[in-house]
Amino acid sequence: MVLVMNAYLEALQPKLSLSDYQKLSAIDNPNVHEFIAKASDLCHAERIFICSDSAQDIKNVRKQAIAVGEEKAILTLPGHTVHFDGENDQGRDRQATKYLVPRGISLSKALNQMDRQEGLTEVRGLLRDSMQGKTMIVRFISLGPPNSVFTILGLQCTDSWYVAHSEDLLYRPGYEEFVKAGPKSDFLRVLHSAGKLNEDMVSVEYDKKCIYIDHMDNTIYSVNTQYAGNSVGFKKLAFRLAIRKASSEGWLAEHMLLMGVHGPNGRKTYFAGAFPSACGKTSTAMLPGETILGDDIAYIRDIDSSARAVNVEAGIFGIIQDVNPKDDVTIYKVLTSLGEIIFSNVLVKDGKPYWLGMGKELPKEGLNFSGAWYEGKKDENGNDVPPAHKNARYAVALKALENCDPELDNPNGVELGGIMYGGRDAKAYVPVQQSFSWEHGIIAYGASLETETTFATIGKEGVPEINMMSIQDFISIPLGKNVHNNLDFGRKLKKQPVVFGVNYFLREVGNGQYLNSPRDKHVWVKWMELRVHNEVEAIETPTGYIPKYEDLHRLFKQVLGKNYSKEDYIKQFTIRVPENLAKIERVQRFYQENVTDTPLELFGVLYLQRQRLLSAKEKYGDYISPEKFEKQ
Repeated sequence: MVLVMNAYLEALQPKLSLSDYQKLSAIDNPNVHEFIAKASDLCHAERIFICSDSAQDIKNVRKQAIAVGEEKAILTLPGHTVHFDGENDQGRDRQATKYLVPRGISLSKALNQMDRQEGLTEVRGLLRDSMQGKTMIVRFISLGPPNSVFTILGLQCTDSWYVAHSEDLLYRPGYEEFVKAGPKSDFLRVLHSAGKLNEDMVSVEYDKKCIYIDHMDNTIYSVNTQYAGNSVGFKKLAFRLAIRKASSEGWLAEHMLLMGVHGPNGRKTYFAGAFPSACGKTSTAMLPGETILGDDIAYIRDIDSSARAVNVEAGIFGIIQDVNPKDDVTIYKVLTSLGEIIFSNVLVKDGKPYWLGMGKELPKEGLNFSGAWYEGKKDENGNDVPPAHKNARYAVALKALENCDPELDNPNGVELGGIMYGGRDAKAYVPVQQSFSWEHGIIAYGASLETETTFATIGKEGVPEINMMSIQDFISIPLGKNVHNNLDFGRKLKKQPVVFGVNYFLREVGNGQYLNSPRDKHVWVKWMELRVHNEVEAIETPTGYIPKYEDLHRLFKQVLGKNYSKEDYIKQFTIRVPENLAKIERVQRFYQENVTDTPLELFGVLYLQRQRLLSAKEKYGDYISPEKFEKQ
């Protein structure tokens, strides 16, 4: 074993400085040396930089990102930089992201996949010599708090200083964890190259973009892309591998926010929440007056028969569109203050960043992802180029937020009192409701989560789709097994989190106007906190328990200083029977056509929900005021 390890180190030595050689030698895991050596050999890196997470190394990463031009230090506030992705590299690319599966084996039909050997040949061909003349940066990551049952180690090799810098803000350092872990420790692997770059340091061969996940070898390959969702391997890419690991070990890896919600008498209750991208997840996690642990990925384990969770990350790669000083007080303050932030794909004018929906008039010209921008500029297809991209982002460390929860790095995680599922449902579900049971919540709200495609993924927007538990794009196990895993996890708990469904995007029948303002979500969250502790009553409807008007009227006054009318309440919480029946049909059809291993319990729960709706329809009609159920 030592001879093999020394052989890989010896092969790497010509590309390492003495300092970097010493840093890598301190890690006695031969698999680490092998992965780096083979990555360097394949990509033909000119030199290799080992980041040990020291202050000097971190400073060097940031300095190089600016020096090579991947980030621009053209913003007025110190610590703020801006990065631009190419016009065709502005979101997670579903078509280019594929699971590599052995011949004769198939994952769910809903997942994008290809033959493993064909995929490896293709992506390695694209990576071959991709780092000629470049430095390969090696980053070590700790997913979850260090020294914890939740901890998973990760290693990424990349030729992008921007990607390496983003990892400083988004993840906990892992170099020392690798040093302590020993020679047999397991880890997730990522190999990324931005590929050929133009004079603006933008990936140009986007038509050859590949983001391939080899779950057989716990390795992710990404090439010809810079957009962080495709290139920072420990975002949604490694998440896919974690889902598989969680399934085999009996815990849950989820696309969920984590937040602390304050209740009466100084109480704080922790919630997890699953929302597809651009559906309100980050804005919920950052509600003013509450605390945030995370806005994207959570690991959940059964510890002493209660559900405890950690944030896998330590930062936020957030959508910046519509962040404004009225609706997003906390993050707007951070984005306009001193501190280390990477803005991406915003508009820059006179040293200031601008984005869509920021609450002020935007300049008529400036610099953006298309280069020099001016009002009326057209792209190659004759479409108007917006001043900033809809999916423009910011990367910032969680600890930069004044409401970062003090339990962020607790190795035991936090105990979950509630779980919420929310998508973009314009027609059916009410703004907030509580499930009848764990099983009902997991199936009717989680497995039935319905949304619309948004600008966060490349492709047509506004297309309705089932997005199971908000991880449709990421599941690397059979979809039915994922439903079973969630059901089974909760059944083993003595203290189950209460499951809720939320819907911020309900529209009025007829005119299509949204029935909620963005700030109303704070009231729904406060009501859920009270329900976890059985401190308010609720009304039973066919789809779940809903709030009573008197409680919401009081909460709107307390939380938002707003007079909540009975008319608004009735519009928002009317049970729309035809739309709910149609929703059940769509969910059933999805599972019947796409998921061969669907647990029979799913169809049973949906059948009972349909029967409750039909009984209510027979008694009250198609559109049923919440007052009808209250009087039952």
